[in-house]
Amino acid sequence: MPNYRPPAEPAGAPAKVTLAAGTPLYRVHSARRPGGSFNPVPAHCLYGGGRFDSTSCDRYGYLYAGLTPQAAVGESVLHSLPFDPTGAARLVPRVAVTGRLLSALRLAESLDVVALVTGQDLAAVHQDSWLVQAEAGDYPYTRDWAHWIRRHTDPWAQGFLWSSKREPGERALVLFADRCPPAVLAPTGEDPVDFTTPEGRHWLDGILLPYHARLAP
Repeated sequence: MPNYRPPAEPAGAPAKVTLAAGTPLYRVHSARRPGGSFNPVPAHCLYGGGRFDSTSCDRYGYLYAGLTPQAAVGESVLHSLPFDPTGAARLVPRVAVTGRLLSALRLAESLDVVALVTGQDLAAVHQDSWLVQAEAGDYPYTRDWAHWIRRHTDPWAQGFLWSSKREPGERALVLFADRCPPAVLAPTGEDPVDFTTPEGRHWLDGILLPYHARLAP
């Protein structure tokens, strides 16, 4: 599938879903940045970077989040963490959470995003589940597809929404700074969960436990 290039034009209209003002969002992020800050740094076209990051081919600030804490943790802390063949709990390296927080936010305004949840949603952009489930080695291709989808949903698409790979029952999303209004993300008043504290590690272990995972000692 990564060798399949996007067509010149989509055959139909990409699916649109509106996230209402007040919708809660959760994100795992570096403690060096506020929870509602967009990443302004484009990824390299070929190396590193995330699934739907900007590149020099299409520059925009981007912000990943989940509609639940489980989605946010699954898309970050559990990312590419294999199961232990002996049946032991998966161990999340401490370095994976060092200097990171989970922040609770809410949408200050309603946003329109491209739905990439169902087979029909994905077919509307000439894709299947590969687009939202591919591992990091295919991210240069998923970024190229993201740029193509953005071009053909300009100016209304303010982000993408899809089923979390690690928790398919929950939704993950990416928002685009160049299409979102200023201060679109507002704090909820909840304190961030600091994974470097005993309380934060206990909270995180509680989220990880149903996924047969825990923080490494």
